[in-house]
Amino acid sequence: MGNKYAYNGADNSKIARAMAKTLKISPKHSVEICREIRGMKLSKAKTYLADVIEMKKAVPFKRHNKKVGHRKGLKGWAAGRYPIKASKAILKVLENAEANAESKGLNTENLFIEHISSHRGMVIRGFIPRAFGRSTAFNTPTTHIQVVVMEEQDD
Repeated sequence: MGNKYAYNGADNSKIARAMAKTLKISPKHSVEICREIRGMKLSKAKTYLADVIEMKKAVPFKRHNKKVGHRKGLKGWAAGRYPIKASKAILKVLENAEANAESKGLNTENLFIEHISSHRGMVIRGFIPRAFGRSTAFNTPTTHIQVVVMEEQDD
C-alpha cells in the first residue's frame, strides 16, 4: 500500500501525522482555514481556531470570496468569515496529530504545522421532493484533511 499523504518530506522520527476522511464540512471553508494556519506553531493554531469558533477572529477568505462581507481585525485582507463547523473539525485533527506526536516521544511545545491540506471527498447524493412528482438534487460535499506536524530544531 502506498503513502496516502500528500506530504513526502523529512524523516519520520521528527514528524507526526493525522488524517480525517469524509468529514461533512465545506471544502471551500477548509481550504481557507488550512491556508491560514499552515506554518503556524501548533499551540498558536489551536488558540486561533478556538477564537474562530468563539467568533472573536475571522478567517480571511482569499480565494472563495465572492460576495463575502468585510470583517474587522484582518490585516492586509478585508473579506472573511467565521467557519465554525470546519474549524471544530480541523481543531480535532490537530489535537489528534499532537497526541500522535506525544506518543512518538516528540516535544509537543516545539511542534509546528509543516503540512496541512484539504481535499474534496465524495459527494453524498440526496434530493428534496418538489411539486408535481419532481425532485431537486440536495447533495452534501465531504472533505479530507491531512496534517503533518514537525518538531522545531533548537539552534
